[in-house]
Amino acid sequence: MKLKQLSIFLENRPGHLSHVCEVLAEAGLDIVTMTLADTLEFGILRLIVREWKRAKEVLEAAGFAVNIIDVMAIEVADEPGGLEKILKAAESGGLSVEYMYAFACKLKKNALIVIRFDDSDRACTVLKSAGIGILSATEFYTEA
Repeated sequence: MKLKQLSIFLENRPGHLSHVCEVLAEAGLDIVTMTLADTLEFGILRLIVREWKRAKEVLEAAGFAVNIIDVMAIEVADEPGGLEKILKAAESGGLSVEYMYAFACKLKKNALIVIRFDDSDRACTVLKSAGIGILSATEFYTEA
């Protein structure tokens, strides 16, 4: 039920982001979803790629520092309070959200969101018991 996300540390200067995209494109790897957070000096590019092991290899070979992080793709009711239900379930299970980002895709009538919890194994148990849909990697990549 967990997805592997690549976190890449980038200097905040022109060309670094496009270089990541170039390396992945030359390797024939497609980015499914991504987010970028930055400061004045550096940024953290978080992305999900179907072939994450290969993506890690080619990026490291190109000189990038890459960390692999477990995240979850979670179904969110596309209605007021949809996200609140998930956050309340996580809160009641003692989970902290470290970050999240929306995914521009719908699964039937639901939206999808990618969330990084402080304890992804416990998050799977807590959210499933609350009736919240969590996509497997296969389901996520099929829908993406």
